[in-house]
Parts: sequence; C-alpha cells; structure tokens
Amino acid sequence: MSTYFPKAGEIARKWYVVDASGQTLGRLSSQVARRLMGKENPRYTPFLDTGDHVIVINAEKIKITGMKAEQKVYQHYTGYPGGLRTEDFRNRFAKRPELVVEQAVLRMLPKSKLGRQMISKLKVYRGDKHPHQAQKPEALAAKS
Repeated sequence: MSTYFPKAGEIARKWYVVDASGQTLGRLSSQVARRLMGKENPRYTPFLDTGDHVIVINAEKIKITGMKAEQKVYQHYTGYPGGLRTEDFRNRFAKRPELVVEQAVLRMLPKSKLGRQMISKLKVYRGDKHPHQAQKPEALAAKS
C-alpha cells in the first residue's frame, strides 16, 4: 500500500477568524501558524500547502508579557555596508500593530516558497471589521 498524498483539487480550505484582543502574541501566532500550515488537518503533508485561510482582527489589542515591550528589537539588514536597521517594539506596534502579528506568524512558518505561499492566506486587521464576510469565516476558539 502506498502513502496517500492529497491532490491540489482535493484540498478544501476553510476560513477562520481569530479575535486577538487580550491574547498573548506568541501563543496566538503559533496557533495561527499551525492552522496556516495545515497541521490541524488530518491530510497534513509537510511538503504541500494544506492549510486554511486565517483572519486576525483586533491586532492593536494584543498583549505582550514581561519586559518585551521595552526590550524587544526588530532588526533587518538592507544589504549595504552599515545597513543594519533597528526598530523597537513600542514604535512598530504604535505605527502598525498588524505588521507585528504578521511577522510573528511569518517567522514560525517554513523559510521557503511554501512558507511564502502559506503567509499569503493570512489577513490581519487593526480593528474588528474585515472585508471577508462573503467567505463565511468560522470563529476560531482561542487555546489557553
């Protein structure tokens, strides 16, 4: 008997909406990343994108524990000499809280073409409104 792998047309993707208000950033991100990868799906295959679409609302109401608000620093390198750019958590969260959630999830996904395909199914919004009502998203219960 050979191992079964789902074909592209057989993968049925669902839509989920997650309310981030009052949830911890890391715990929420790992839950969303698992859903995007498809690890909650019985047909999970590591080299295929079997994940679902996830909508995160209320990104500005997410909480962060400990001293991370003062100590966490985001860094990226531009590719030029002396091009290390840094930004602390408070500044980035004040400007674009949806970017903080999106990057936390992105860094938990595979670093490949497959990961870039998975992150495209994530939609993050600052407020409690989103334009995806036509997809009839299900509410995803928060795990503690």
